Amino acid sequence: MKKFFYFFTAFCLFAFAPQSNEADKLIGVWEPSHGKARVKIDKIADKFYGKIVWLREPNDPASGLPKLDKNNPDESMKKVPLKGYRILKDFVYSGNKEWTEGTIYDPENGSTYSCVIKLKDDNTLDIRGYVGIKTFGRTDIWKRVQLKK
Repeated sequence: MKKFFYFFTAFCLFAFAPQSNEADKLIGVWEPSHGKARVKIDKIADKFYGKIVWLREPNDPASGLPKLDKNNPDESMKKVPLKGYRILKDFVYSGNKEWTEGTIYDPENGSTYSCVIKLKDDNTLDIRGYVGIKTFGRTDIWKRVQLKK
C-alpha cells in the first residue's frame, strides 16, 4: 500500500505539472499591436488577470492629469485612472495554449467583450474579443515585453 501511495503521488505531480507550467506562460508584460499601452498579466488563484501598467501617453494632453477611463458607460468609473486598470478578467487555462471564459475591456470605446487568448509562441498572443460567438470578433496580436535587467 505504501508503494502505491508513493507511486500515485509521483504520478500526480508529474501529470499535472506540465499543465500548470503551460498555463503560467501567459504571465508577463504584453504590448498590444497599437503600442499605446502595456498590460501585465498575473495569476490570482486559478485565474488570470491583466492590468495596464504603462501608457505611451500617461497624461491627458488638455489637463496634464493622468488619463482617465472617460469612455466607461458607468459614470462612477469615468474618473478612474487607466494606468492600473484591470482590462483582462477571469481567464482560465483550458489546455492547448488557450485561455478562455474571460473578458477584455476596451478603454477606447468603453465596451467589454468575451475573449479568448491563444499563445502562438512564447512571445506572441492572439487576443480575440467578441460578442456572442467568436466569429463576430476581432483578433489583436500582443507581443511580450522583454524587461531590461
